[in-house]
Amino acid sequence: MHAGVYEVAGEPAGIWAAPVEPGEIDGAVSHSAHLFQARVPKTADVRTVVVGERAFSARITAPPGLVDWRADYLNLSYEPVTCPDGLCEALVEFLADFGLSFGAFDFAVTEDSTWWFLECNPNGQWAWLEGAVGLPVADAIADLLENGASEHG
Repeated sequence: MHAGVYEVAGEPAGIWAAPVEPGEIDGAVSHSAHLFQARVPKTADVRTVVVGERAFSARITAPPGLVDWRADYLNLSYEPVTCPDGLCEALVEFLADFGLSFGAFDFAVTEDSTWWFLECNPNGQWAWLEGAVGLPVADAIADLLENGASEHG
């Protein structure tokens, strides 16, 4: 499902994550797809793209107070980062458990550098990160397509 293309005041718009209070949630949500998560006091986000057994991570820093970084691409900064110990292996296992060879994982990062898992997008976007921080995702996809998956893919 997708909300479709729409505009607000003549500008392309999307549906971004936004805070809600418990009192705002009623039975009406039972008629639509929805996801509620606890708000993490984050200082940044990370998108980790896993292709086969290779993982590529970029830290995404948004303006303070912005809940969903996708709402303000023009004011984001990026830097390549390394997964915490054991996390890349866990992400490869996650994909293997679902029979996937690709996933774009999103994390919220707190002040103490803890990565909080938000979701895995089995067809998530990655190309803009390749240009922003030089992550060789396209090469990894080409290698996977040319050489096939390993025992885990």
